Amino acid sequence: MKLFASLFLVALSAAAQGSKQNKIVGPWTGDATVHGQQVPVHLEINGSGSSLQAALLNGPERSPASSVSFAGNHLVITFNYFARTIDATVADGHLTGTFGTAKTRYPVNLNLRGSAATGSEAAAPQDISGDWEVAVKSAKGESAWQLRVEPAKHSSEVKAVIQRIDGDTGSLYGRWTGNEYLIGHFTAAGPALYSVKPQTDGTLLVSNLLRADVNEQQNLVARRPAQARAASLPGMADPTQQTTVKDPSARFAFSFPDLNGKVVSNTDPQFDGKVVIVAIGGSWCPNCHDEAPLLESLYKQFHGQGLEVVNLSFEEADQLKDPTRLHAFIEKYGLTYTVLVAGETEQLNEKIPQGVNLNCWPTSFFLGRDGRVREVHAGFAGPANPPAHEALVKETTELVEKLLAEPVPTQTASR
Repeated sequence: MKLFASLFLVALSAAAQGSKQNKIVGPWTGDATVHGQQVPVHLEINGSGSSLQAALLNGPERSPASSVSFAGNHLVITFNYFARTIDATVADGHLTGTFGTAKTRYPVNLNLRGSAATGSEAAAPQDISGDWEVAVKSAKGESAWQLRVEPAKHSSEVKAVIQRIDGDTGSLYGRWTGNEYLIGHFTAAGPALYSVKPQTDGTLLVSNLLRADVNEQQNLVARRPAQARAASLPGMADPTQQTTVKDPSARFAFSFPDLNGKVVSNTDPQFDGKVVIVAIGGSWCPNCHDEAPLLESLYKQFHGQGLEVVNLSFEEADQLKDPTRLHAFIEKYGLTYTVLVAGETEQLNEKIPQGVNLNCWPTSFFLGRDGRVREVHAGFAGPANPPAHEALVKETTELVEKLLAEPVPTQTASR
C-alpha cells in the first residue's frame, strides 16, 4: 500500500506539473510599451517540460528562441543571437514582464489565446500598394527612402518595408485603423512601429513612432516615383557610391584577431591572389543578419575558385569582453568564412581609416586579386524587400564572378 500511495503521489505531482506547463503552451498576444507606444506582440510557445520552444511571430515569419525555461511562474525566453530575452511572470493566462537587452528593456503584457486589438475593419480611402519615395534629410546624406507596400489577406491589412541606404526595416505588418495605417513588427531584433496616413493630394504622411526624439523622422512625405520626379526631387542614394576609399591604388589593409585570439591580416598567404569580400558589420545589426546567409552562400559556391570572405565585426564593449552574441550569430547561420573582432562600433572609422564616408551597417568592400578595392556596397536589401534583395544577390554574384575571372597576378606588390 505504501508503494502504491507513493506512486499515486508521484503521478499527481507529474499531472500538476503538466497542467502548469499547459498554461503557457499556445499562442500569446498583447503588446509591448516602447517610447509610450503600444507595439503588438505575437508569441508562440510549444512543447513541455524541459523541451519547451518559443518564437516571436511577424506575419508568417518566425524569430525562434534559443532557449526557454519555466520554473514556478517564472518564464525566461532567450534569443541569444541578438542578446535579448523575455523575462516574465505567468499567472492565470497572463504574461507580464519585460523584453530587451541587459541595458534596454520594454514592458510586455500578453494574454494566452487572447486577441490583439484589431482596430477598424473599414476600407482605407485609397489603395496605397506599390512603390513610394519618402523624402528625408538623413545624417547619412540620403534624400529619399523607398517605401514598398503590398496588400495582405484582407483589404484593411498591408505588408510594407522601408529601404534606407543602410538596409531595410524588415517586414512591417499592419492594418487600417480608421484614419491611418499602423504598421510594425516585434521580432528578436526589436520593435518597429510606423504611422502611414493617406493625404488628399495623393501623398502619404509617414512617421516613425518609436523615435525617442519625436521631432525626428516624423511627418515625412511619401510620393509615387513619378510625382517625385515631376517635383524635381532627388531619388534614392546609390549604395555603390555611398562609401569610397581614400586611395584606390592602395591595398585594402586589415589586421584583427579572430574569436580564438589569432591575428589575421590581409598580408597572410590565405588572401594572396584571392578575391576578397571584406564585410563590415556587427552581430547587433539586423541587416548584417540578413547579409550573412548570402556571404556564406557565395563563400561555399566560389571558395574553390579563389574567393575569401572576411567579416570585420564591431561590437559593444560588454560583448567584446564576452562575445556570446557573436558566437550565437556564427552558429545560427552556420558561418564557415573568417570572422574577426575589429573593435567597438564607435571605432569604425579609426579601425578602417581607408574608408571615406563609411557610415552604414553593413558595408562590404570587394577586393580584386591584387588586393585593391574594386567596389564598395553600403547597406543590404534583405528578404523583406524581395525585388531589391533578388537584384542585389544577382549583382553581387555577377561581380564576384567577374573578379574571379581576372588573372591571378604573377608578381604581387609589396604588402
